[in-house]
Amino acid sequence: MSQAAPNPTVPYGADQTLFVVIDRYGKGREIRVERSDLEVTIGELVSGCFNDPIRVLSFNTLEHWMKDISSEIAGEIRARCDIDGIGLPDYLSDFVESHS
Repeated sequence: MSQAAPNPTVPYGADQTLFVVIDRYGKGREIRVERSDLEVTIGELVSGCFNDPIRVLSFNTLEHWMKDISSEIAGEIRARCDIDGIGLPDYLSDFVESHS
């Protein structure tokens, strides 16, 4: 009996913390984009890779926990914009304001 190949989007046997951005896409539709690197996730948020981010969640596949980290991410985005001397991008203003 052959075994099915593992699904590459579901980590198997790894102690990983993953980050999921829930993004509003179009009329009331939402999509979830999964990343395994927090710096990449924040960088993509700041560079405009998401349409209208709503929430950021983190979860660990081995320890079986999940946490809403939207407030922490909003604070980090605001701090990075302040350090860089740039204004908060319009596409992030709702996200940052609602989680600050």
